[in-house]
Amino acid sequence: MTARPRRSCLYMPGANAKALEKAKTLAADVLLLDLEDSVAPEAKESARQQVASAVKAGGYGKREVIVRVNALATPWGREDIAAIGAVHPDGILAPKVETAAQVDDLNRAMTGAGFSDEASLWIMIETPQAIFNLPQMVAAARGPRLQVLVMGLNDLA
Repeated sequence: MTARPRRSCLYMPGANAKALEKAKTLAADVLLLDLEDSVAPEAKESARQQVASAVKAGGYGKREVIVRVNALATPWGREDIAAIGAVHPDGILAPKVETAAQVDDLNRAMTGAGFSDEASLWIMIETPQAIFNLPQMVAAARGPRLQVLVMGLNDLA
């Protein structure tokens, strides 16, 4: 396993083409291209296509490129993972994960979408239930895919 510094992670709204282009010039270790909170429901599909095109085009240098998808329970989550898997970012960030079953489901969705075994899964811990279930969620991870736990402090508050 290669260690990657993650001193700075910058969220970029997936619906904003200028922001996706600007991200290529910013000195962040990780670029989180967001399809979730920063994108209005009516713009979800076009943002997904825009982010997929941006990832495919590249130009982000050595920055780790992670795409925050919508939760699997939403109308967009599975389609996000399928579209993003086809362009091979470094991984995805999944919001609102609370159970080991959800971690397993995300892992299966990533595999089905063509993500390599090295592609990372980051999960957002946003509820007290998720905190209580952390040991089971980490244990449910198969292989090296689950790499990062992100605390959703605004939601937890």
